[in-house]
Amino acid sequence: MPSHSFVNRAKSPAVALETTILVHGLPKDSALETAALFESDIANAGANAALIGVVSGVPTVGMNRQELETLINADTVAKLNTANLGYAMHKGLHGATTVSTTVELAERAGIRVFATGGIGGVHTGYDKRPDISADLGALARHRVAVVTSGCKNILDLAATRELLESLGVPVIGYQTDVFPAFYQRETDLPVDARFDDAKELADYLSFELTRNARGVVVANPIPATSEIPQQEWEEWLSKARSLPSVMESKGRDATPAVLAEVHRLSDGRTIEANIALARSNATVAGLIAANM
Repeated sequence: MPSHSFVNRAKSPAVALETTILVHGLPKDSALETAALFESDIANAGANAALIGVVSGVPTVGMNRQELETLINADTVAKLNTANLGYAMHKGLHGATTVSTTVELAERAGIRVFATGGIGGVHTGYDKRPDISADLGALARHRVAVVTSGCKNILDLAATRELLESLGVPVIGYQTDVFPAFYQRETDLPVDARFDDAKELADYLSFELTRNARGVVVANPIPATSEIPQQEWEEWLSKARSLPSVMESKGRDATPAVLAEVHRLSDGRTIEANIALARSNATVAGLIAANM
């Protein structure tokens, strides 16, 4: 039977968190601990974490520990974007939310700030086969500020930055003048504006999210101590892309397959960096939410 339920346990001021990074992006034995770290970082900044996922077809904002364990330990958990969210709800399936579904459900729950690792974007080879993450379209439709360390640098960063501008989505740098590249702090891609103070940024976001029916990207570079040198990253990525497990992956499975192999080739350094940048984003999002 279709499920039309919606659970909202968010406590204001709230910061939304996705479940894909926990369910699909990390080893199972570290997911619960990492979730607790995100929640602690947000609490220390003065806000409340609201983990979002779909449990047995029910979109749940403010998941409890038991519900998170259900997703982590389930045999099959769909990776949900805005295209397959309704199907998962209709069929009563478990689902981990990506950026696109998290912003949709966060807005429905009245949450205006969301912390993630990196947003999706335009895939390389776009000129031969268009492949654009649903994240970008969702940002153009939902009034949520997304704190991110740029877009995953297996993507076409320049094309992603250009498309955000075309969609009218502001890209705001927090203590940076450039759009970061996930594991790297610097690129040659500018932001639309810079704020160095979280309270001033929160004031702007309160205005902008009321003014427009669109989201805002808040670019927060990976901490300098956790940055991975570009050359090392490119070597791991090149090796990963030549592996059968990656070459045979298509659609929604492509990005997770690449990242899984890079994590292995780097002996876990990319996982550590991923957690570090996501925690930094959780802290910044908490500061923003506390001041909105």
